[in-house]
Amino acid sequence: MTVFAQYPSLTDRTVLITGGATSIGACLVEQFTAQGAKVGFIDIDTAAGSTLASALAGARHAPLFVHADLTDIAALESAIEKVRQHFGPINALLNNAANDRRHTIEETTSETWDAGIAVNLKHQFFAARNVAPDMRKAGGGSIVNFGSLSWMLKQGGMPVYTTSKSAVQGLTRSLARDFGPFNIRVNTLVPGWVMTEKQLRLWVDDAARADIARGQCINQPVLAEHIARMALFLAADDSAMCTAQNFVVDGGWV
Repeated sequence: MTVFAQYPSLTDRTVLITGGATSIGACLVEQFTAQGAKVGFIDIDTAAGSTLASALAGARHAPLFVHADLTDIAALESAIEKVRQHFGPINALLNNAANDRRHTIEETTSETWDAGIAVNLKHQFFAARNVAPDMRKAGGGSIVNFGSLSWMLKQGGMPVYTTSKSAVQGLTRSLARDFGPFNIRVNTLVPGWVMTEKQLRLWVDDAARADIARGQCINQPVLAEHIARMALFLAADDSAMCTAQNFVVDGGWV
């Protein structure tokens, strides 16, 4: 039986996770809760978020689910404040929320472009800005922005998504410089093609599996828990001198 790391510095630490109700986000909520962290998570999916919070209610700290549409910045900031009021100042932020809906160049409009940027990039900046004063007062903290392998592979078929996710790298490096004097670390966690229920249901067919087998050095499925284990390390004090970096978890594809 494999035994994975426990991070004492995460015990009783307030952790905010966006997009935490399903898929990778739900695994993040589960893993951070298991570390004894005080986990607040935000999502638009009320049913899934409530179900997850109920399932983990017996933990050291029962996680708090807050419903909000993260593309509405006022709603995002209100949700963050609810987490803060419930658990105290936020010490770690996992900017996980995104939507990798496929779309063509031809069907992209000005409105869908703005909507894609809002759901995949804009909220990461405003969430980071909101929690930074908490971290500054605490003497430090960790912000983990979630990127994507897609733009690194020159993937087509979703130009707004790939543009947004490539911009996350620039956001990370800019914030790392500005927040660094306050011991706030900012990194990008770049998942490979993670075999979530959504991916398997919508996009992973035999051709996709063949692409994965050719691309990855380790021909095993990348799972949500692989991403969560890297997130735990980046949020914990163990990664104290890691900032402004990409941490890729993709089985060796890029």
